[in-house]
Amino acid sequence: MREAQRNLAPAAPLAHTGRVSRRHFEISPDLVLRAYRAGLFPMAESRRSDRLYWLDPEQRGVLPLDRFHLPRRLARTALSGPFVVTTNRDFPGVIAGCAAPADGREDTWINPEIERLFLALHRMGHAHSVEVWAGPPGEAPLAGGLYGVALGGAFFGESMFSDVRDASKIALVHLVARLRLMRFTLLDAQFQTAHLAQFGCREVPRALYKRLLADAVEEFVRWDDALPEEAVRAEIRTLRGAGGN
Repeated sequence: MREAQRNLAPAAPLAHTGRVSRRHFEISPDLVLRAYRAGLFPMAESRRSDRLYWLDPEQRGVLPLDRFHLPRRLARTALSGPFVVTTNRDFPGVIAGCAAPADGREDTWINPEIERLFLALHRMGHAHSVEVWAGPPGEAPLAGGLYGVALGGAFFGESMFSDVRDASKIALVHLVARLRLMRFTLLDAQFQTAHLAQFGCREVPRALYKRLLADAVEEFVRWDDALPEEAVRAEIRTLRGAGGN
């Protein structure tokens, strides 16, 4: 069974209870990057929609990298569980998994235009994925994963999915560990959800978010797919030491 919570953003943008400004534009990969730098992000209303909108929430979900809450059971799974974790090994597979229907959620905000744009951003080196495999990568199927965009010291989480219990959570734990090792300073989750609140996600007002963003995008940070596995594991243990029960 797929996890009910698949996205770092909600399943449909109109389901958010706060006021959100929505504007219709023709967009390109370069325009997407400029929008992220300004604090906006694109979404479609449904999988079948041919329109994209810029969203600019009044309250922004942020996962504090220095106060990420890692539960004990999940830490054990991340350090000694059955999964193999990679980065940028199968970006198309991750975005396809995020766009696929799930139990209790037959639609998605990821339409073909979103897929096209983010595949282009991936080829440009700006969009990245974390893959979680149920066995050897390329032999076993994807169990889950997430993807997002990196600009300077900011990472904008877009969506995540699970086909196996805990797979998306493991992807998130590995993402946070890697972002900390690479010296990222901002992890944007777009909206706060109950799923993300368990990890310490909090809402910040739009004005504060944009001040944090302006500082983060000016930092010189380079995404690194070659981080040593032991360094990542050590960082996960550090997260557990700083986390809760």
